Amino acid sequence: MEEEQKNNSVNPSRRSFLKNASLAVGGAVIGGGILNDLLSGKALAADKSSVDKVKPKDLETEARFLVKNGLVITLEKSDPDFMKADILVENGKITAIKPNIDISGIQVIDASGMIVMPGFVDTHRHVWEALVRGIGTDWSIATYLNTIYFQELGGKLRPEDSYIADLLGALEALNAGVTTMLDWTAINTPEHADALIQGLKESGIRGVFAHGTPITNITTYWAPDSTNMHPLDSRRIKKQYFSSDDQLLTMALAIRGPEFVSIDVTRKDIMLARELGAIASMHVGVGIAGVQKKPVLQLRDANLLGPDLNFVHATTLTDEELMLIGQSGGSLSSTPEVESQMGHGWTAVGRYISQGYRPSLGVDVVVSTGPDMFSQMKFALQVTRAIENAKILESGKDVAQLHLSAKDALEFATIEGARALHLDRKIGTLAPGKEADMIFVRTTDLNLTPVNNPIGLATLCANPSNIDSVFVAGKAMKRNGKLLNVDLDRVRRLASASAEYVLNAFGPTPRF
Repeated sequence: MEEEQKNNSVNPSRRSFLKNASLAVGGAVIGGGILNDLLSGKALAADKSSVDKVKPKDLETEARFLVKNGLVITLEKSDPDFMKADILVENGKITAIKPNIDISGIQVIDASGMIVMPGFVDTHRHVWEALVRGIGTDWSIATYLNTIYFQELGGKLRPEDSYIADLLGALEALNAGVTTMLDWTAINTPEHADALIQGLKESGIRGVFAHGTPITNITTYWAPDSTNMHPLDSRRIKKQYFSSDDQLLTMALAIRGPEFVSIDVTRKDIMLARELGAIASMHVGVGIAGVQKKPVLQLRDANLLGPDLNFVHATTLTDEELMLIGQSGGSLSSTPEVESQMGHGWTAVGRYISQGYRPSLGVDVVVSTGPDMFSQMKFALQVTRAIENAKILESGKDVAQLHLSAKDALEFATIEGARALHLDRKIGTLAPGKEADMIFVRTTDLNLTPVNNPIGLATLCANPSNIDSVFVAGKAMKRNGKLLNVDLDRVRRLASASAEYVLNAFGPTPRF
């Protein structure tokens, strides 16, 4: 009875809002649909209008095409910052970048008035949270963890909710020019894992699926005295979905790490990741816990550091710990916008660079922010500049020079992300031999006209509305400002119904 009362005690204004939003996109409600039906293309009873639209169309493109007349930013060290050039793509890979390529009988894509650049690489995002976007715009890290994890809002998702959440989250990333992202997941059951993977796969994005731990009965996993190692269903996931590294989706483990569980449990989780040949990604230096736990020192003392470890946030780590990450070949994922809001601490970007290493960037949680990397580049650059500038002013001097450039931020969002995910041999720059993950940014839009500084425009002036085209491995995912091969009405309908179900099942949340 208490549980029934809890589920029925939803904030009336939220219930009305969700009901109206659902009706506005067709009034469909999932209401206990069967995951297999959803994933196999059979329409749910309440979604009959999409009966022949559920299964996505093939993401077709010409096997060979030529991009002409673009203003190309390759980010290759041997190339100029930008150049007027053509790009030849064959079977998903770039085979030539140079001016005036002339080939007859080939599909030509005119990129006049466009900046052509590598797609963004987001190294840390909780993709499923697109389903509950916006509810945390005034949340601290304590409120976020208490709501999503320890009060188990994330534990209310059914497999079909996980599917549409990751499909929605991946599509919004693609729409914003993110061609690759690490999805840091919470896996409540094996069926949830299957559904999340299906959502990512259907979107067509390049992704690293970071298999996580449950957030139901949370203290059995997320507690200092937990003895539970990472779920062993990860072995099935690796064998069933990720047997080859030569595919768009690859695998990592989203582990808890020594800031949240013991070093002994962390050792077991890292050893499992190494058995699977997977990166192990963990949150460290999150607010006061990072100061108290010294997680990277624990890993060093346990002889566990290595190039297969990815560290997220690191805002309250010591300089020594940041140095140890870099020296070990590990990677840092900074999410500067969310870190600035929630109380993680000042972004570690500047301190990590001062140790001689380069960070990557991530969006983190779209309960609190938008899905684009333009914002993350801006926050990383400007907050780091502000910290450094304040030190100079405090010394009694004026700021004479900025020590972090727009190009640095663009590299953090592209090639450094690719390196962090061990994908830099494939993506992150535009170069012959690499896969054609690229985006076109319209410079004819008023906020980018005239083109005086292409890298500065792409980093600090552009936004997702300026993205004309997105390609993943040579496949067109977005053209002329529109996502391709996706029924957006269906996505909106299913997402609205799932959001209503999940939030109503959870009950009252902090005011938003």
